[in-house]
Amino acid sequence: MGFDVRRLDIYRKVPKDLTQPTLTGAVISVLCCSAITILLISELNRFLRTEIVSDVYVDNPGSDERIPVSVTVELSKLKCEYVGIDIQDDLGRHEVGFVDNTEKTPIGNNQEGCIFHSTFFINKVPGNFHISTHSSHKQPEDPDFSHVIKEIRLGDKILTNIPGSFNPLAGVSKNTELGIESHDYIMKIVPTIFESYGGKTQISYQYTYAYRSFVGRASPALWFRYDLSPLTVKYREHGEPFFSFITAICAVVGGVFTVANMIDGLIFSATELYKKFELGKLS
Repeated sequence: MGFDVRRLDIYRKVPKDLTQPTLTGAVISVLCCSAITILLISELNRFLRTEIVSDVYVDNPGSDERIPVSVTVELSKLKCEYVGIDIQDDLGRHEVGFVDNTEKTPIGNNQEGCIFHSTFFINKVPGNFHISTHSSHKQPEDPDFSHVIKEIRLGDKILTNIPGSFNPLAGVSKNTELGIESHDYIMKIVPTIFESYGGKTQISYQYTYAYRSFVGRASPALWFRYDLSPLTVKYREHGEPFFSFITAICAVVGGVFTVANMIDGLIFSATELYKKFELGKLS
């Protein structure tokens, strides 16, 4: 006689006519299915949700030795014809009146103000860029660098809401009290890498700043002096692995069924015991 493979079945079936449905079992079954549904939705939300973790280490991110910069400043008391940007650094770069990728939009009733916007690259060495009247052929009589900073951003614009200080100067407003007053922002730049869950990498730069104003012999200007930190911050999106999600699903389904079966068995046993007590069959 051949070996019957059905003997290996550990999930043996009880004939339906040998089972007994009960009202308590029906209620527990409904509650069990509801609990499983709620827990499965909760586990699915947890699986789809990602968290951002960070690391700090010494690095010089990116293959390019230059950093893209975007500057937007509103100068309410200085005409556009006088405004320009100068760029200097420790590698010997000195550009007066940088004009590439520069936009100047007059504002005010008599166009006495200007919104200045420029995008450019800086080298990864200490330096500065400053908005001034140095490149203008005609100098204003009383240059007033009262300003509102709209944006000073370095590197890629990271749209994901991660902690950090990527544009802290946005909204900073300063009014010039003296006609020849300069404004000086000293920036400490920290390279930052963001790696999305899908593997896309963006390189941006956080920074902190300190402010001072001073009166010097030279023409007033709006200065942004910067230095780079050797430390790099890396943010990455972290999600739950798929196998962990499957394990959690199995645990939820199996656990709820097991607990429900135990509760149903206890209630059924207690009911049968009570019936025997009423019939006087306990002794």
